[in-house]
Amino acid sequence: MTRREFAACLSSAALTRADQPPAEGKADFTLRIGPVAVELAPHRITRTTGYNGLAPGPLLRMKEGRPVAIDVYNDTGDPEIVHWHGLHIPSNVDGSMEEGSPMIPPHGRQRYMFTPAPAGTRWYHTHVSAGRNLKRGLYSGQFGLLIVDPKSGDPGNYDQEIFLTLREWDPWMSMGEGDEGSLDAAYKYFSVNDRALGSGDPVRVKPGQRVLLRILNASATITRRFAFAGHKFHVLALDGNPVARPCDVEAVELGPAERIDALVEMNNPGKWILGATLDHDRNGGMGIIFEYAGQTGEARWIAPPDTPWDYRIFGKPPAAPSDAESVSLVFRKLFAGHRWVDKWSINGKSWPKTDPIRVRAGRRYRLIFDNPSDEAHPLHLHRHTFELTKVDGVATGGVFKDVVVVQPKTKVEAELVANNPGLSLFHCHQQMHMDYGFMAMMEYV
Repeated sequence: MTRREFAACLSSAALTRADQPPAEGKADFTLRIGPVAVELAPHRITRTTGYNGLAPGPLLRMKEGRPVAIDVYNDTGDPEIVHWHGLHIPSNVDGSMEEGSPMIPPHGRQRYMFTPAPAGTRWYHTHVSAGRNLKRGLYSGQFGLLIVDPKSGDPGNYDQEIFLTLREWDPWMSMGEGDEGSLDAAYKYFSVNDRALGSGDPVRVKPGQRVLLRILNASATITRRFAFAGHKFHVLALDGNPVARPCDVEAVELGPAERIDALVEMNNPGKWILGATLDHDRNGGMGIIFEYAGQTGEARWIAPPDTPWDYRIFGKPPAAPSDAESVSLVFRKLFAGHRWVDKWSINGKSWPKTDPIRVRAGRRYRLIFDNPSDEAHPLHLHRHTFELTKVDGVATGGVFKDVVVVQPKTKVEAELVANNPGLSLFHCHQQMHMDYGFMAMMEYV
């Protein structure tokens, strides 16, 4: 435990002791952080830390604008915290120690109280640093989907709703390719939800049904390309936010922490595989079978076309240039040495020495994400949603995100209105990049 974590634990201990019953009334949800054993397939068990004896954790479903209370009990011997990813909530409950949210001490309790918004597919996960301990942070099983239903209560035009989390398990340190030979995470097992391909029950469907897929890439480090053999995705929302132009694609691509909502028309009877396009990972477990009523035999896989993923196809013509104030953020890798983990910088500095991004409430800002490095970065800004306005030099609009993958040697521009005062963490959602310097704080002044 760092000195900062220890101080945070002490400051909140009186409110979070597990032997003190909640004084605020009954919670709407309860999560317990503790050890879990996930049977991915027969005789293939992975042991990790999760929520309520599960990994992924339980689905949490809330109503937009209706306050909730969530009790989180930490049954482990390490300080923990839960981040409510994609919600516009106060800094002190957002679940980031850097923003001032209190850590949950070992064998302690923390109550999170907030009003969930905006509506859409969100998620929750641990937000502790892991470093080279690949049993901590997002390498563990501490993650789960969180759905905020809209105030209107409109269920949507679909027959089934299927929740899919893409996940790797049992990470280990691997030496990367190339002359530098830097260390990175590699994985032994793969799954959709908590089962490897072919080991769990198939998703059973009928011809003519419309199935809504809510897909989360819960990886700590890896961007995923995913396809549904024999079918197309009709993409409705990115990161839980409706897109300006829903359209059909053969495959979807998600960086760590990204979500996609897509409708699939069940119009091709058979048994089909929904899975990773990378053969090694799909054959290693990252897939799930969809089975039409009355169909038998082996499930089929058909590789999709190698069409590049492009956020702009879901956008609309760009609006007239705004009066947004530009903030340039340049990301560089700092080679740490052979067999070491590389460090990262924002505008030449690494966390905790990065310069803050200073904003004023109510003003509009254009964040220029400049990535001259040779690695992609899934960039996440807490407590806010931003609109993509330029991707690799091409203007767009109408695509709202809380995570955007900036490809190597490209730039992405995103605009936001500073409308949620308080500290807001900005970081790469690749766990190893975040742990080794890729963070900054957005501050209201």
